[in-house]
Amino acid sequence: MSKNIKTPFGKITPEVSLFPIYYLLFIYGFVYIFPYGKNLIGVSWFDWLRSEDGPLEWLQFLEYMVSSLLAFLIYIRCKKKKEINSFIWLLIAFLSLVIAGEEISWGERLTGIGITTISDMNVQGETNFHNLPFFHNYLLDPVFEISCLFLGWFGWRKFKNFDAFPNKRLSLYFLFVALFYFYFDISWASTTEQIRNDQEIFEFLLSSGIFLHCLKNFNKTMFKNKI
Repeated sequence: MSKNIKTPFGKITPEVSLFPIYYLLFIYGFVYIFPYGKNLIGVSWFDWLRSEDGPLEWLQFLEYMVSSLLAFLIYIRCKKKKEINSFIWLLIAFLSLVIAGEEISWGERLTGIGITTISDMNVQGETNFHNLPFFHNYLLDPVFEISCLFLGWFGWRKFKNFDAFPNKRLSLYFLFVALFYFYFDISWASTTEQIRNDQEIFEFLLSSGIFLHCLKNFNKTMFKNKI
């Protein structure tokens, strides 16, 4: 049950998790101005967090890997595996595994071994598919926007009988990501300077939302099996 928030104007009972708000306030209100990063690690703490191959990206990799395992175990425990809800859990397991692999360029960042034919065409010069020119330039941002709108609003609103879709409580984990990418694209198309690309900061919310969704349903499945 959501906790009441006391304000000078009365109590507020949120129906969604407020962690994404606290997280963004911490990043932009504290980490952004935290000093001595350049003296210790060569860059600011903020730039270190949002960098490619930085701590947030590795946390995303871990969350997607665990989410894939949890979703697959949920599918294994589904009694009616031919139902759409069960298939969606299997799809989540597969997609989470693919995204985890893409996050570390399928191990190239660990081993240094990649596929030259792919990395030569890749925007970042790595062995992954989401940074191939066509997908990176035309499809990547719309995929983020549409999928996060679905997970953060349309899914739980229109398919309430499917527990494979995140519930309302986790909606901010996805809607903030959709908002960031929408504003990022709008700023690119407008007459103003494009906003800074803080994608890793926001994508961490997406991976965390998926992880919490899978963890909650895995625990619920385990509990049901003990009754």
